[in-house]
Amino acid sequence: MQLTVVDHPGLSLQALCATLPQPLGEAVSPPWLVDLLRADAEAPVAAGEGTRAAVRDLLRRHGYRPTGRGKPSAEYLAAATAEGRLGTINPVVDAGNAASLHSGLPISVVDLDRCTEPLGVAVPPAGSAYVFNRSGQQIDVGGLLCLCDRDGPCANAVKDAQRTKTSPATVRVLALVWGTAAPDPGAAPRTAAWLGELLARLGARVEPVALVAGG
Repeated sequence: MQLTVVDHPGLSLQALCATLPQPLGEAVSPPWLVDLLRADAEAPVAAGEGTRAAVRDLLRRHGYRPTGRGKPSAEYLAAATAEGRLGTINPVVDAGNAASLHSGLPISVVDLDRCTEPLGVAVPPAGSAYVFNRSGQQIDVGGLLCLCDRDGPCANAVKDAQRTKTSPATVRVLALVWGTAAPDPGAAPRTAAWLGELLARLGARVEPVALVAGG
C-alpha cells in the first residue's frame, strides 16, 4: 500500500496498516493496553519540550487555527487523561490513543474498508468540511493537512471523519502519526514503531505504508 503525500515543510508523517485477527466488535482491550491510557504509565516514547508548539505550527502553515475545539487531538487526550475522562473505545483506537498520549503527537486510525482509493495526504481548499461524530457535527478542514480518499478529506491531526472511523465490523485499519521534523526528528518514527508493536501484540498483522511525494 502507498500514500501520495503533498510537500509540507515540517511534516514527518508516519503510516502503517494493520489487519486484525477478528472484527473489532469481537475484541476488547486487554488490561495491559487499558493501563497505557494513564499519563503515568511506563512508555518508550514521551512528548519533548516544544512538541505541542511544533504540532500547532505544522497545522497553521496553510491558515488553519489549531485552538479551542480545533486543537490537535493529542492535546485533547492529555486533558481528558488529566481529568479522568479518557476511557477505552476499542483495541485499535486505544492503541492509537496510548501512543498519541505519551508521544504528544496526533494519531489518526481509520477503517481502510470504509475509505475509497486512491488515498493521499493533501491540504483541502477553503470551505471543505466533514462530519466528525454521530451527532452530525462538522469540522472545517480548509487549510488543514488531511488524509483524503476519492470522496474527500477523511482524517487529520484534529478530528477524523465519522464516515471512515472504525466500527464493530472493522478488520483493516490505517494509522497515521502526524509527526513533526522538529524539535526531535526521531519522535514520529519511534512513535509509529511503538504503535506497530502494540497492534502486533493485539494479534494484528502490521505492514508498512509507502509514502510517495505528491503535488
